[in-house]
Amino acid sequence: MAAFFYSNEGNEPVHIHVEKGDMECKYWLVEKEFEIEEVFAHGLTPSARREIKRIIYQHFDYIVAEWKKHFKK
Repeated sequence: MAAFFYSNEGNEPVHIHVEKGDMECKYWLVEKEFEIEEVFAHGLTPSARREIKRIIYQHFDYIVAEWKKHFKK
């Protein structure tokens, strides 16, 4: 599984892209509410969706901090 940011998306809300095999998705992280919102998903199985959400929640604060550091916000 690979999780990443695109450098040209700094004007969007905090989010992360995830790829696993032929599956890919994008989740916005709503910092104030400690929530994630699925923006895009292609080919996700229910178990992959659960796994990805679990990992995002486990690393929520880290992802937000890295986003802010990367985009200097």
